[in-house]
Amino acid sequence: MSGRTRSGPEPAIAERSEDPAEAHDPADDPAAEPNADHEEEAAGEIADARRARWTAAGAGGLLCLAGLAAALLRATGSDRALVPAAYALGAAVCACAAVLGARGRTRRALWLLIAGTMIMALGDQFD
Repeated sequence: MSGRTRSGPEPAIAERSEDPAEAHDPADDPAAEPNADHEEEAAGEIADARRARWTAAGAGGLLCLAGLAAALLRATGSDRALVPAAYALGAAVCACAAVLGARGRTRRALWLLIAGTMIMALGDQFD
């Protein structure tokens, strides 16, 4: 005995018919249209990614400008040099976040935005 449980000479899996009239491809069925849903989902994902890029770039640019303005205002005052330097450093980090966000690295941009804002807030505590 060879360990086979089948007793007949027929194949274990029935082969497909080679007749093209009998072959049915579900992608050719216009009533099903499964690709329409996938195209809508893909378009929605592209729109979400574009929105995330614009949001990250815009927030980074806005925080960069705010940090630079605060650094210039603090530099003209009689504060220690550490305070405007912290604002300028935070603004530089937010500018890097804006660049990364525009290139599609939105997760890293978010973390850099948080870090830049924290650097500016920490610099304000030195006042």
